[in-house]
Amino acid sequence: MEKIWLENYPPDVPAEIPVNPDENLVTMLEHSFRSYRDRPSFSCMGRTLSYGQIDEMSAAFGAWLQKESGLAPGARVAIMLPNVLQYPVALFGALRAGMVVVNVNPLYTPRELEHQLKDSQAEAIVVLENFAATLEKVIRETPVKRVIVTGMGDLLGGPRSMVVNFVVRRLKKLVPPYSLPGHQRLADVLQAGGGMELSPFHPRHEDVAFLQYTGGTTGPSKGAMLTQGSVYANVLQMAALIDPYIRQGEEIVITALPLYHIYALVVNCMCFVRIGGHNVLITNPRDLQGFIKELSRWDFTAFFGVNTLYNSLLHEPGFSRLDFSHLKLAGGGGMAIQSAVATRWHELTGQLLQEGYGLTECSPVVCFNLKSQKEVYTGSVGVPVPSTEISIRDESGQEVPIGESGELCVRGPQVMKGYWGREDATAEVFYPDGFLRTGDIATVDEKGYVRIVDRAKDMILVSGFNVYPCEVEDVVTRHPGVLEAACIGVPDERSGERVKIFVVPKPGKTATAEDIVAYCREHLTGYKVPREVEFRDELPKTNVGKILRRALRES
Repeated sequence: MEKIWLENYPPDVPAEIPVNPDENLVTMLEHSFRSYRDRPSFSCMGRTLSYGQIDEMSAAFGAWLQKESGLAPGARVAIMLPNVLQYPVALFGALRAGMVVVNVNPLYTPRELEHQLKDSQAEAIVVLENFAATLEKVIRETPVKRVIVTGMGDLLGGPRSMVVNFVVRRLKKLVPPYSLPGHQRLADVLQAGGGMELSPFHPRHEDVAFLQYTGGTTGPSKGAMLTQGSVYANVLQMAALIDPYIRQGEEIVITALPLYHIYALVVNCMCFVRIGGHNVLITNPRDLQGFIKELSRWDFTAFFGVNTLYNSLLHEPGFSRLDFSHLKLAGGGGMAIQSAVATRWHELTGQLLQEGYGLTECSPVVCFNLKSQKEVYTGSVGVPVPSTEISIRDESGQEVPIGESGELCVRGPQVMKGYWGREDATAEVFYPDGFLRTGDIATVDEKGYVRIVDRAKDMILVSGFNVYPCEVEDVVTRHPGVLEAACIGVPDERSGERVKIFVVPKPGKTATAEDIVAYCREHLTGYKVPREVEFRDELPKTNVGKILRRALRES
């Protein structure tokens, strides 16, 4: 379709990003290490590492991978770490060494871990000792040859390192016993690599940088091949939108979402490393009081999260007393931002909560609401980022008219190379003209703003009428007694399906099923009104905070 959205771009946002074959993630890292050497790069648990220190540590890890690990260039290196300082060290070291990074959720079950290690053919893994027992259960079934183990406090330095490790191991007993014969400690690897020279790696744009596994919500988890070019392109696409509003070497971004997830990996880590930003890593964002205490220590300028995270913080005592005077950017993605959350955020911080849209297969950002927007809540995920084409298509692959719903399809430099080892699955998601099928139902208005109606698989069919869960959830969460809500379809003999809503009440508030239904009748067409209301203390979520409708359907 025609790029009608370009008319809404501010004058300082280009329609296309520059493409330089000599620039990539590795050259970007090297530039930041040189340019911001004495600036803070990552902070966690009271320790801050400068860009110079990250440079030295990651170079040591990369040199060890090249010289001592026995791995060939292009080998897959799994990283099974939460948001700790070891993560950027391992990440940057592997990339600089010419390896392919396989991000692994530390909370994986043995079955999930085995699948990902076998599917990716990972030959090495960096794992937090808290999760080493899980690895022990499956390692004999995987191709992993090298195991590097690290403790929570290993890079915190001095007494703090010993104290944190003692508390984690002895007092909280968070490290189950494990046996991984031949494993090495990360500290020893860094010491050995520090005496070696990192050989320069000059990647091509088409070289795979990450095997980033999908969530597995539609079958076995698949590894999206994200290249040096696709991820770097997405960094430049985001830079085109946010660079006019930030200052290089001065931004502080709060990183509560896990770095092993594509959202935080690119938006928080890569985008802000490019401009010498300072990532404050939150290891356990579920500890809301501890999270708020950490926030109080920083004049943070950027914050990216998901709706559930924002919602939890907004309802947590003490959050409203924080200083938001330095905040410039607040972004939401991963799931739909709800109007009540966006409104409350703006009232409290004075900043818009800019919603975006992306997916793993697009490295991830496809659309983003412009900073120049005036509305507190648009209900839209914004306009396509520079150098991006979109097409809204029906089931036959034909483009639908403006305003009509269909599957959102994407073409651009940020789109993945394909699924690792899955030519069949790759062929299923690409049209012959190169457009990627996202599986999401969307509309585009006459100004080019994209609205996600819902995942095709989550759509509810009531007597022939389409009901989109996001719409119902957005209405229900506006009720003053509702904290969170999730909507699914359940079988119905008369209508095929009926709408069911799961509700988490606000603390100290009371709401009955009758109240919820009556409120919905005020705001929704009859067939969209829930016929069942079930109250829960909490809703099942991924580690990123996405509500798992699938788990609710199976419960």
